[in-house]
Formats: sequence, C-alpha cells, structure tokens
Amino acid sequence: MTFEIYQREFRRKAFKTGFSDEEIQKCLDYAQPIIDKGFPVIYNTSNLAALVGYRKSYLKRAVFFTTYFYRTFLIKKANGKLRTIKEPLPSLKEIQIWILNNILYSLQPSRYAKAYIPKRNILENVRYHRNKGIVLTLDIQNFFPSIKRSDIENIFLRIGYSSNVSNLLSKLCCCDNVLPQGAHTSPYLSNIYLNSFDDVVAKYCKSFNIRFTRYADDMIFSGNFEVEMLIDFVRLELKNIGLILNEEKIKIMHPNNRQIVTGIVVNKVIQIPKQQRLAIKQEIFFIKKYGVSDHLVHTHNNKANYLRHLLGKINYAIAINPSDEKMKAYKQYLKQLLSSE
Repeated sequence: MTFEIYQREFRRKAFKTGFSDEEIQKCLDYAQPIIDKGFPVIYNTSNLAALVGYRKSYLKRAVFFTTYFYRTFLIKKANGKLRTIKEPLPSLKEIQIWILNNILYSLQPSRYAKAYIPKRNILENVRYHRNKGIVLTLDIQNFFPSIKRSDIENIFLRIGYSSNVSNLLSKLCCCDNVLPQGAHTSPYLSNIYLNSFDDVVAKYCKSFNIRFTRYADDMIFSGNFEVEMLIDFVRLELKNIGLILNEEKIKIMHPNNRQIVTGIVVNKVIQIPKQQRLAIKQEIFFIKKYGVSDHLVHTHNNKANYLRHLLGKINYAIAINPSDEKMKAYKQYLKQLLSSE
C-alpha cells in the first residue's frame, strides 16, 4: 500500500472516530516513513493486537510474564554438552511468526550471512570455500542469549517505530531480556544484529583476499592469510558488540588435511564426510544381505519409517554432491524397496 492510499483511508476513518486535524497529521507523520520503507504501521499495543489477532490483554501478559509463555528443555549438543531451548507457547509462536513475516523479512541481512534466510542455504555457504587453501572456522560463545533485548529494541527503533512499540515488539521476541534459542524470530534477528559486524569483518577480509561467510554463529574464512592476526581482529570486533569468541572451537584446517565447513567437506570435492558415507554404505549392505526386517532386529533399531529416514540421508548427500554416483545408486535401490512395500 502506498502512503497516498493509506493517508486517504486513514483520514476518512479518523474523522469518523473524532480525531482532530492535529492528531491526524501527527499519526500520518509517524506512519509515512514506516510505510515508505515497506513496513506495517503500528501505533500502540491495541493496534498490534488487532494486526496479530490476539487481545490486548494477552499481549500485555506475554510481555509482563514472559517466562510463563515458554517451555524450557535441554538437548544434547554434538560435543555432549547440553543446550537450553526455550520454545514459545503456540499462541506466542503465532505472534512471533507474524512479526517475522510482516516486519523482519523486510529487513535485509548482510550478503555474508547464509543461515535462516529464505533462498540461502548451507550449500551456498560451503561452495564459497571449496579448495581455497587454509580454512579457519570460528564460533561465537553462547550466541543467542548474548544478544540483549535492548539490542533488539534498537532494531525496531531504526525501522521508525516509536519507543513504546519497539519496546513491545522486542519483549515479544525475547525471554529473560535476551534472545531465546527456540523462538521463530531469534535466528533472523541475530542476523540483523550482526549486519554491521559482518560488513566490518568482510571489509577487513577483502583487503587481505580472504573469503568470509557466516552461518549462524559459525564464521568461516578461507584463503592464504595470517591466521592469528585475523583471529585477534574478529575477537576484538565481537567484543565491540558485546559478544565473545569461543576460544575452544577455533579450528584451523590446512589443504593437506580434511577441511570441514558446517559438517561438509570442502577440499576439492564438496561432499558429506567419509564416516557418514561409510555409515550409509554399511546400512545398504546389511539391508541387501539380511533384508530390512532382520537388519532392524540385528541392530536393535525400532525407528519408525526407517527406510524413508535413510533415504533422507542419501538425498542430503546427493544435494551436497549431485555427481555422487554411489549415492544415486543407493537412492534408486531404496526407492524400489519403498515402492514394493
């Protein structure tokens, strides 16, 4: 909707409601820059409640008693440690999805961010670093919870929303005054928060002919460069925005070693790691030797839809390396098994 159309409709409705000319003009002055940037106009809590389809009282409870609107649980990470997940209740999740679709997706993340963005994917991230000399991966410690609610409020303020509306939106996206890992809005908000960081790091990398991408909290660098100097630079830039480099997860991979970026080998051929390929090969071998039922008994596997799950792994391997003839043959074999069920 253009501002001209909005202005005409707003004046008509506002006159009927009894707004004065001064009040109408004040609202329009607030609305114009927001509409011109392509965002929905939000004047207050009542207005947002109408847009998201929930009562004003519900929104107020959600921001005053935030922790009661989340389910907290732990999941095990690859290193065996536990990660805290805060999953919003379905109603709050619905509100967050509205914010994501109607506001956040209109904000442009940096071109170096490759995760949680429509039309960008993990393959685009790894292709950028294939066969490029040294590969360095860095990680941000305690990523989502290190981004504060005040940082999120500033994102909405920069759009042009009032301090009250920006405060409200930030509280609907945060829990315990930080970004919760588990909310639909957190990944995209983290990308927007790191926009300036991405640009600063990319500018530095460009001056030294280093390739740089970021996949969530994983930063990937490739080329031929002074590793320690780059690490010191990134560590300082993270500190400048209140984040900390995870010193335990610094990984330097040289060309004569296996180089893995976000779980994918990027040396000369982009593909899933060897142990994953061998695991798939072994499963296919035992299925052919014993049959599916006996194989599941021998391996004590009671996973539902086992064959489809295995096919999913194979499809992923082919998506990463479309030229993998072995995986294509495995796929064809499984499709035949599934069609005969």
